[in-house]
Amino acid sequence: MLELLQLLVDGLLDGGVYALLGLGLSLTFGCLKRLNLAYGATAMLAAYIGVWCHLRYEASIAVVAIIIVVAATFIGWYVEQLCFSRSDDPGFQSAVGAQDRLFMTDNGEMVALASSFAIWMQLEQLAVNLLPRHLNPFPSMPIESSWMIGGIAIRQDRLLLTLLAAVISTGISLWLLHTRAGLSWRAASDHRTAAYLVGIPVVQLQTIGFILASALSGIASFAVLSLDGQVTPMFGMWVLFKGLVAAMLGGLGSMLGVLRGGLLLGVVESFSQSLLGAQGREFATYALLLLVLILPRHSDSGRRASWGIRI
Repeated sequence: MLELLQLLVDGLLDGGVYALLGLGLSLTFGCLKRLNLAYGATAMLAAYIGVWCHLRYEASIAVVAIIIVVAATFIGWYVEQLCFSRSDDPGFQSAVGAQDRLFMTDNGEMVALASSFAIWMQLEQLAVNLLPRHLNPFPSMPIESSWMIGGIAIRQDRLLLTLLAAVISTGISLWLLHTRAGLSWRAASDHRTAAYLVGIPVVQLQTIGFILASALSGIASFAVLSLDGQVTPMFGMWVLFKGLVAAMLGGLGSMLGVLRGGLLLGVVESFSQSLLGAQGREFATYALLLLVLILPRHSDSGRRASWGIRI
């Protein structure tokens, strides 16, 4: 029984890390209804820029944190401008013909997906060119010990990341629910044309949401890497995959849902690794993602979920 409880605790703590990675992805999809495949590469390039400054100028860990978040913000703005164009602007769409609007609706998602994939490759190559070594040291935070409670080991580093994910997701949810700006964001996400007609700056809000999501990717990458103490070229892919699975399990666009999805993913991986080994852990992750893609998702009222920004 004690071993099962340890596996459960380890899975929940790892799940908090996955939830932290998925917050920006979920927020991006909630704002744009489109998936940003360059999300992981944005976090990776920002992390590499921070490491480069640390190695070249001996920047402190606090300065590295600021550099990574700022770099991720600007990289996210670059991605948004290139991949997620103004074709979503209701004012722009109303100025074109019906046939052109139909073309943009049918093809916009595919164009954005393909564009973000191309930018993903570009950003990863820039990161590798900046630091060609496969393994690069990352300034680490001195949090390594564990607490023993009733024979259960609780890792302080993973607990810190889990608490950070819970605070950020809860804070964004409360802001969306209880503020006028949050109401505007939800309106722009769920009913773009209606929001535009009542004077809400839809495109500006979507851009702000995308940039905020990119800043979240910078926060997540710094938090994870500062505890791991190293970064490799595989980091971008890992961020995208783990964050995407966590976000999809909880429902893309749901700020609290990604927290639940990340915890579920962590628990499934923990028990799978115990039963099937490291390869079984990865197999369970892919199987879980496949189930999410196959099984239909419904809202509480029985209708198909809208996939907008949700609490």
